[in-house]
Amino acid sequence: MQRRILLSAAIGLPFLGTAALAQTKPDTLPVLQVWKDPNCGCCGDWVAYLEADGFKVQVFDSGNAAVRKRLGLPDKYASCHTGLIGGYVIEGHVNAPEIRRLLKEKPHAIGLSVPGMPVGSPGMDGAIYGKRRDPYDVVLVLKDGSSRVYQSYFRG
Repeated sequence: MQRRILLSAAIGLPFLGTAALAQTKPDTLPVLQVWKDPNCGCCGDWVAYLEADGFKVQVFDSGNAAVRKRLGLPDKYASCHTGLIGGYVIEGHVNAPEIRRLLKEKPHAIGLSVPGMPVGSPGMDGAIYGKRRDPYDVVLVLKDGSSRVYQSYFRG
């Protein structure tokens, strides 16, 4: 009986070690390309927020409207910066967890958007806004141009 327990433990140990290593392995995210205005502070703050969360970001200081159009994102979802990661458009102040979720789920979609510039969203949450937090939605923009709420923030 004791021999079986020892044998089971010896066989199970390598598998436990592999599982533990897999859990500590860092994310391997594709590079997020971002097109923004070089003078926009909130865009820079959003980029810094994503970098602090582990994203690698390549910034282009012009052309977000042209890139948005080229990638097929309808203007009604527009914001102040446009990103591209893993084949998906990321428009505006989208939260890092939703970008990670998008890359994991891989929906048949154009990408994610936080239309406009809602106060309280990443990059729009600096000291200048005090404690103000406006409710907003991260929307999944589908290939036909329609959308659905992907995640809501600050709603009751």
